[in-house]
Amino acid sequence: MLESLKKEVFDANLELPKRGLIKYTWGNVSAFDEETGYFAIKPSGVDYESMTPDDIVICDLDGRVVEGDLNPSSDMPTHAVLYQSFKGLGSIVHTHSPWATIWAQAGKDVDALGTTHADTFYGTIPCARYLSEEEVNTEYEKETGNVIVETFHERGIDPVSVPGVLLHGHAPFTWGSDAKKAVMNAVVLEEVCKMNYYTQALNPNAHVLPDFILDKHFERKHGENAYYGQKNR
Repeated sequence: MLESLKKEVFDANLELPKRGLIKYTWGNVSAFDEETGYFAIKPSGVDYESMTPDDIVICDLDGRVVEGDLNPSSDMPTHAVLYQSFKGLGSIVHTHSPWATIWAQAGKDVDALGTTHADTFYGTIPCARYLSEEEVNTEYEKETGNVIVETFHERGIDPVSVPGVLLHGHAPFTWGSDAKKAVMNAVVLEEVCKMNYYTQALNPNAHVLPDFILDKHFERKHGENAYYGQKNR
């Protein structure tokens, strides 16, 4: 099972440069196995062109390496906190994709201005606060996860319905039920940030999507009576 998990993570990591979400090694994907309580994650600083499935590192939720000869991604503690705190996550993606990072550096939430957003994110994608100096100087990556969790709890946001976040001055994280969906959510977030920039440049007073349209587009893909797509494919 862990070999399959490592292959899933390997394949998903290779999607990041293909989708234009990263340059060099500026990103990582992990995937969680609920049965063992372990997650697989990209090794730190390893080039995508030379990486193999055997390089993928297996960790537990306490951040210990349980399988692998390489150091896990430096963001591994952030992933561990999110898996511990947000139930239902099967995979997490971190990138420094340009448009989402621009919004993170600006410290701006990403409002639902259109149905492209509503198809994937049920409302505003939050931008979390800066970490404090103390948080940065203690356990930076773990505290990054804690700040994400704090943001969702304080704002009453369901992380399954809004599968992504920006970190002020940093970059985006997205997640999903599996690695393919987590990567897709990273792609959608990037595109939505780009669309919102141009939308607000054309019309600084652009309105947030009415709730009844937001509801319709999200529910037709993700609701109890969803009808988008094919049931048996």
